[in-house]
Amino acid sequence: MDPVQRLLAERACERLILEFVHRLDLGEPAEVAELFTEDGSWEWPPPGDGRAVRGRAALREYFGGRPADRLSRRLMSNVLVTVVSPDAATAVSYFSTHRVDGYTGGLVPAGPPVQIGHYADRFRRTGGRWLLASRVLHLPFGGPTPRV
Repeated sequence: MDPVQRLLAERACERLILEFVHRLDLGEPAEVAELFTEDGSWEWPPPGDGRAVRGRAALREYFGGRPADRLSRRLMSNVLVTVVSPDAATAVSYFSTHRVDGYTGGLVPAGPPVQIGHYADRFRRTGGRWLLASRVLHLPFGGPTPRV
């Protein structure tokens, strides 16, 4: 790949990483599924709770099932995308999640994040568009979601 193609691929993958959290926090959570390939997967391996969701329809159902009264904001940083071929890339990115349930509006007092970890992503270019092929969540710091 020439340097411009590599840069465009990196930027497209970085945008997917940011679009994922934007849709969860500010959009429609079920729409996260559209950022994945048809056979894409999201996994939270042990020592987490051992969840694995595969396929766009299952991802739509999983993320769309988030509580309606949940308020969250995720902060992303240290995004490192590695393009391995014209149609494949990987990335590691750090996140922290601030979240409460029972939200009915207004200002919520700030508290510590309920999660801090990183995502390990694999991307695939399909039909000229970069999509997530898999996302694995690694969570070394976590706790319960407080209620407002």
